[in-house]
Amino acid sequence: MILKKLIHNSFYFICFLGLISSCKLVESPQMPQTAELPSSFAESTDTISMGDLIWEDFFNDPHLVGLIDTALENNLDLLKALQRIEVARANFQIRKGALLPSLDIRFRARTGNVKENLLDNTINGENVANQTQNYFFGLQSSWEADIWGKLRNRREAAYARYLATEKGKHLVTTSLVAEVARLYYELLGLDNELETLEKNIDFQEIALEMIKIQKVGGRATELAVQQFEAQLLRTKSLGFEKRQRIIEVENELNLLLGRYPQPIERGESILEQRLPEVVRAGVPSDMLLRRPDIQQAELELVAAKADVEAARAEFLPSFVIVPYAGFNTTNLPSLLSMPESLTLGLIGGITAPILNKNRIRSDYNQSVARNLENFYSYQQTVLTGYQEVVSSLRRVENLTKVYELREQETVVLSNAISTSNDLFAAGYATYLEVITAQARALEAELSMTTTRKEIFVSLIELYRALGGGWQ
Repeated sequence: MILKKLIHNSFYFICFLGLISSCKLVESPQMPQTAELPSSFAESTDTISMGDLIWEDFFNDPHLVGLIDTALENNLDLLKALQRIEVARANFQIRKGALLPSLDIRFRARTGNVKENLLDNTINGENVANQTQNYFFGLQSSWEADIWGKLRNRREAAYARYLATEKGKHLVTTSLVAEVARLYYELLGLDNELETLEKNIDFQEIALEMIKIQKVGGRATELAVQQFEAQLLRTKSLGFEKRQRIIEVENELNLLLGRYPQPIERGESILEQRLPEVVRAGVPSDMLLRRPDIQQAELELVAAKADVEAARAEFLPSFVIVPYAGFNTTNLPSLLSMPESLTLGLIGGITAPILNKNRIRSDYNQSVARNLENFYSYQQTVLTGYQEVVSSLRRVENLTKVYELREQETVVLSNAISTSNDLFAAGYATYLEVITAQARALEAELSMTTTRKEIFVSLIELYRALGGGWQ
């Protein structure tokens, strides 16, 4: 009996030490210092941003608006993002339900040798263990008292991740709108380039016939004819390259729209498409509220912080209350006897970690590391967003100036073709000067179209960088 009491007392003492030890919480991690967000984008003084516009107002081409509408309904990446939201919502409901007590209907049967105590199981050499039976049928509930906020922090983390998936869907939407618009304007640019090539093919065919006539008259050589013919063949080959690229871009666009390849209806020429009169970036602090990737990173950081607090609470003991009500008896046929077998009870328990503290500490260290990782990811996303806005803003400004100069260059070189033809007919210019004038005029016109397309692409990128497109 003395040995039995000693073991019992030692057991309770160990449990007490484990309870005291588990109450020693680790300190919350300190976050590093961060750089202050600038008050403006470079030298911009705008307070209103084009990112506040809904995409239907930002894009004024009805054909493009129709394509974006179709993409938002059928795009497979967007549909997958919606399912990720459902997964996160279900996980939040699971964490939310953990705060509430559970209620189960149970039937339990127990049979076996139940000894009177742990050490003394014989009296005068005879075994005193008895064969006993016990049956229970009824309702049993279980509820963990969330004293330390462990369950609440897990619920908060799940809710933040659910909101983050909503922002993830907005991010997919923004990227989708921008990509559909980019491909659409690329199609318009390719159409204009093909039209330019076909126009030059007509001019070069006329020039080739003229040089052949001049050869017959002795005013040109076979070499001149070959040079004009080679130039015509190259221009025709460029036309087929543009046609192939148009097919590829149309297929890429149809894929985003969630449909099989088919022709894409287009609006006005890219040279006739209207550009925004004023490009406004607004202030960086507003960008933080609009960009879905920044908001998603912020919510992931909130979730990671809640995970750290939940991991800290794992060091503390858990309190569980188990009430039950039903029928209990030692004889199965009399289980439902009224009122003899009716029973009502309450079980309370405290669980404190003793031997598994290394695992708990490892989980906590893992949560801290993930929290810091999310913190750095958030800072990186903010820096990336600011850089994208400044780069796109300056790119639009510079490309607009480039386009104005290339437009003037195209006019000059187009006039140079007429001048070279007149001089060649009068004998003051060689056929090589005519070919050079035609080639440079074609190159300038194609370059002008490319620059125009790049302006629209840069505007789309600026709109996306400012957080527009998901509204």
